[in-house]
Amino acid sequence: MLTGRFKLQLLGLCCLSSSALADNPLVTHMFTADPTARVFENKVYVYPSTDVVCEEGFGNNGFCMPSYNVFSSSNLHDWQDHGTIVDQTDVPWGKKDGFGMWAPDVVEKDGTYYFYFPDIPLDESGFRRIGVATAQSPAGPFSVMDDYIAGVSGIDPNVFIDDDGQAYLYFGGGEKLYVAKLKPNMVELASEPKEIAGLPSKYKEGPFLFKRDGVYYFTFPHSPSGSEELAYAVGDSPLGPFEYQGMFMQRWRDGIWTNHHSVVEYENQWYVFYHHHQISQNQHLRSMRADRLFFDSSGYIQPITPTERGIGTPLATAKLQIDRYSMLSDTGVKVSKVTGGALPANWQVDWIENGAWLNYERVDFEQGQAKKIVVRAASKTQGGTVEVRLGGPEGEVIAQVPISSTGGWDKWQVFEAPVNTKLTGVNNLSFVFKGAEQGHLFNIDWVSFK
Repeated sequence: MLTGRFKLQLLGLCCLSSSALADNPLVTHMFTADPTARVFENKVYVYPSTDVVCEEGFGNNGFCMPSYNVFSSSNLHDWQDHGTIVDQTDVPWGKKDGFGMWAPDVVEKDGTYYFYFPDIPLDESGFRRIGVATAQSPAGPFSVMDDYIAGVSGIDPNVFIDDDGQAYLYFGGGEKLYVAKLKPNMVELASEPKEIAGLPSKYKEGPFLFKRDGVYYFTFPHSPSGSEELAYAVGDSPLGPFEYQGMFMQRWRDGIWTNHHSVVEYENQWYVFYHHHQISQNQHLRSMRADRLFFDSSGYIQPITPTERGIGTPLATAKLQIDRYSMLSDTGVKVSKVTGGALPANWQVDWIENGAWLNYERVDFEQGQAKKIVVRAASKTQGGTVEVRLGGPEGEVIAQVPISSTGGWDKWQVFEAPVNTKLTGVNNLSFVFKGAEQGHLFNIDWVSFK
């Protein structure tokens, strides 16, 4: 039986549909990992696993993962949380307190959405079995099937449907990853699982296959030493053989062992979704992130450098969290987390000195209605000025916002100034900080346009 504290944690995750604004991490009100991104109904839907704090005697390798939520967005910045779609207590064949709901996947076929997930079986027939839940909408409600897929034992299911309609199931963890054909009903194997050859040795998991320009990209987290890097191989068939190409995202070097990803194309841009522990600094409490993915002229994946800014394009009228910057000057400014490891997470721009700057790219001004800019700031000293520029720290000045002393570094006030240029469409902004030659000027929480 679940304890009272676990019940509260799970109730907190089983919320009704809500919205969140985020750059990276994408979600800051709960811990999410292993994000699978898919495009359905002209939106990006993301299906992550869920991390909660383990009580003694529960969990696997320090992870407690009880359920799955789904999030959607059309601008990749405003994410709607549709709530929990599958909980461990919903699985007829799974342990009700196993906390083993690891990385999932979902695909659509003929109007039905098939959600694939691993769980710990009641019959103790394997470390994990792969189950399926179905729905008529990408956000559910999902109905879990009575039994797991026969003939499959492993973790991290990934399903790919090729252009001819044939579906393939990829799964596995450890030294081996596997692939098998699925029957048209999407819940039974049409072939025996086959080990995917040609991959490097040592630990591998989280397979994710996608197709681009006729080439099949088989991607996976790989741990040659230390924590996991993201790697890939390519082939001419979804069954392989695949030729190993190497790493496209380096391993974390700050205390988190795992990474787990998906790759999706949306509105002619490719993206990689992945996770990190930036909020919690606890490798068992992770947060999903995303960045743009690029290929060179020969089709090789270009190395990914994780960013704070992420992928979204917010409206100028939103509260722009410029601490999720695109670029930061080398000196004279820092970003600090002000909520510790607590949720929801929040950061601020601080330790600001004269001449420092930061860039925040991709802000949508729509039809040019922005008349003024609002800055939420705090200052224990004399304050200063925020110059708002277009394109970079040497760009056109569109506003100058005077910031006066508020009496403390955490005593926040709102300051305003007119915008002297009519802005339309998507613009890259730069914030340049001016004031006394010595000392710290002010802190910034967010900015917005009206």
